[in-house]
Amino acid sequence: MFSVKKLSGCIGAELSGVDLTSDLDKSVLDEIEKQLLEHEVIFFRDQDISWQQHKEIAAHFGSLQSHPAYSSPDGYPEITILESTAEKPTKIESWHTDMTFLKSPPLCSILRSKICPPKGGDTMWSSMNGAYENLSPAMQSFLSDKTAEHDFSYGFKESIAEPGGRERLKDAIEENPPVCHPVIRTHPQTGKKSIFVNPLFTTKINELSKQESDALLKFLYEHSITPEFTCRFSWTPNAIAIWDNRCTQHKPINDYFPAHRLLERITVDGDTPY
Repeated sequence: MFSVKKLSGCIGAELSGVDLTSDLDKSVLDEIEKQLLEHEVIFFRDQDISWQQHKEIAAHFGSLQSHPAYSSPDGYPEITILESTAEKPTKIESWHTDMTFLKSPPLCSILRSKICPPKGGDTMWSSMNGAYENLSPAMQSFLSDKTAEHDFSYGFKESIAEPGGRERLKDAIEENPPVCHPVIRTHPQTGKKSIFVNPLFTTKINELSKQESDALLKFLYEHSITPEFTCRFSWTPNAIAIWDNRCTQHKPINDYFPAHRLLERITVDGDTPY
């Protein structure tokens, strides 16, 4: 059905041969989901989908959510606007898995590009399944029963520190107290295990001392972005990325300042990690 071009040996594939602006039947959407489960992040180019089409594609994967820290187009609270300008550059710099501060973090996200800088602005993804599989059996066993704390306030500390930031995000802070997840989670569809800590939202490993936790998290963060586990995507207008948030991390490359960059994202509800 699709032409599939793998972007690396471990993660990522660019798909062609389908028009996402047309009416998509369930078989096409099922195949997209199959490709996502196999490659963990998939990409399409030259797909000028409408807000409604964006919403309908995302709804195939599950119920849709809004984000407490970003704006949305009128009538589409599910769509998060991710915009960086010379006056207000992006604050997200670190590798992360989206919204792990939730008890049930997202299943996946569908991100489309509207305005791309003339150079730079790529995004990288890393396979947490690949990272887990390349740990020693002894380390896999040690981590198997560990849990970690994830905190909204820690992840958005720069926004909270802005003038009026704490007041603007007051409700989100109150609604999102710290939560705990397993350090190693099992994918509910593939059964594969993956590392589930990230430097943006994870604050500590609960069963260890602070010194031990800090050292182990540092190792896991560095190990998780080993080049062999990653892929990199160069955005063009009307490109789309869909990534499995249960087994990946990603990082925007902020090398395009002061150029304008605008993307729109829909995030799909997930389940509680186990």
